[in-house]
Amino acid sequence: MSAAIAFLVVVAGILGLLIGSFLNVVAYRVPAKISLLRESRCAHCDMAIKWWQNIPVISWIALRGKCANCKAPISARYPIVEAATGIAFALVTWWGLVVYEGLLGMSLTEYWLLPTVDGTVHAADLWALALVIVAYLYFAAISIVLTLIDLDTHRLPNSIVLPSYLVAGILFTVAAWLTGDWAALARAAIGMAVMYLFYFLLRAARPGGMGGGDVKLAGVVGIYLGWLGWGALAVGAFAAFLYGGVFGIALMLLRRAGRKTAIPFGPWMILGAWTGVFAGEAVGKWYVNLFVGA
Repeated sequence: MSAAIAFLVVVAGILGLLIGSFLNVVAYRVPAKISLLRESRCAHCDMAIKWWQNIPVISWIALRGKCANCKAPISARYPIVEAATGIAFALVTWWGLVVYEGLLGMSLTEYWLLPTVDGTVHAADLWALALVIVAYLYFAAISIVLTLIDLDTHRLPNSIVLPSYLVAGILFTVAAWLTGDWAALARAAIGMAVMYLFYFLLRAARPGGMGGGDVKLAGVVGIYLGWLGWGALAVGAFAAFLYGGVFGIALMLLRRAGRKTAIPFGPWMILGAWTGVFAGEAVGKWYVNLFVGA
């Protein structure tokens, strides 16, 4: 890994820690319909939380997991979410830069400095790469907060899911315009339509088995998987049902749930989506080669 990429990965990880702190606030306040602009206060004594008590992970450790004023316990979920978001941001950035670097066959720094035949620099490709990475960082952030909310409330709020269509649409459209890769944008649009329609039909066939939020999230997942390729789309879509099915069967075997027990499906959709992002194309090619080589 080049020094430039290592630096960007570290910066992304630090940014992720800060974003993770905000995601904790969103996961608590959005379902409760509390303004995100309200200052942070202790849920027990209502004391305002000072800035130094809000430093991701470090403040929780320094305070020993207790409120500085009333000593009420602070859930370990807060630093775990912050750390998980930092790791996720670093991983997504590394994935984006290393995959792109591999396609170029040179380091990011060398590519930035290397002129083309006509003396110009490939600035458009680099800007497109940045936009794509930002798109997947955004997806990582909403993946974490939607998982938390769905586990807590069995809901996927429109206020988070619906704007994601606009964010992904803008970022991927500009990236396609910069590089001329309209095929990727078309795949993203098809992925959105196919995933949304599939989940919509599932819900229509069995109204109690699939929530409206799942249908809306499916379209967002389809955009991100479709942008990467058909393999990512197929593997990501299938993996969600595989993970959810295995989890449901495990709960029934442990007698923790019955056939009619409601289980949040959003987290499995998200886990399946990231399986498609990181491994979908490779798994898809392997699967196709099984039949081609037979």
